[in-house]
Amino acid sequence: MRTSSADRIALWPVSCKSIGGMRLIALSLAVSAAFAAQPDAREIIRRSVATADRSWKARQNYTYTERAEERRVDSGGSVKVTNVDISRIVVVNGVSVEQTVQHNGAPPSASTKRKDEEKLRKAQRETPYERSARLAKERENLAFVDEVPDAFNFKLIGEETIDGREAYIVEATPKPGFRARSKYGRMFPKVKSKLWVDKRDYGWVKADATVTAPISLGLILARVQPGSHIVFEQTRNADGTWLPKRIQVRADAKILFVKNYQVDEVITYSDYQPAHGGEVAALGAR
Repeated sequence: MRTSSADRIALWPVSCKSIGGMRLIALSLAVSAAFAAQPDAREIIRRSVATADRSWKARQNYTYTERAEERRVDSGGSVKVTNVDISRIVVVNGVSVEQTVQHNGAPPSASTKRKDEEKLRKAQRETPYERSARLAKERENLAFVDEVPDAFNFKLIGEETIDGREAYIVEATPKPGFRARSKYGRMFPKVKSKLWVDKRDYGWVKADATVTAPISLGLILARVQPGSHIVFEQTRNADGTWLPKRIQVRADAKILFVKNYQVDEVITYSDYQPAHGGEVAALGAR
């Protein structure tokens, strides 16, 4: 089963760089002063969480294309499942609705089309009560983001230029004694990670996470095993909104505590367009 984007998000570690061969005290002082002028790692993360919150809310105003390629291999090395799904996400009454474009190279089946049309109708008919419940669920699913500054110890370990923009590299290690309040925050003590944060507006450029202890999914019928790896990349839109670009998951999972599978999944996002009212109404009227 594919997980949500919200289920695949975290941070990673690398060794800290040092400046070798410093022969002059003046150079040492200059380097120290340069780093002192930068925000500390925790402040960088605090600002990045605020930027992430704004961007994820703004994402609801975009239509885009999602391509998901999944491959499952059993413990014997045999490929058991291969799927490639292409979808277009449209916006109806403020609701992001997924519409199937292709499944394994073929157009959607009649059954899939009926399900997609029902999703559109449901979004069109959403009542104030249903909208309130949906927004509450969305807030619950994203609540883990606000817990990031408290869940980890952070260390600024370097800088890197990505797509022409300079980014901080921040190492995150689980903070002992952290107690999560959100559903997904419970995973934080079992993840080591690092995060690239844009130096100008503190957007999340990339996150790289490795699982260090088993993580249960669903009704504890499946567990993601240590060594599983997630990379999450974003792109900056012209209006300053940071939007998902690519997610790669390589997970070792145990199903029903017996069957072992390796899951390789790559999800790419493209063709972001502002959701215009006329376009949305036309799509919803199909």
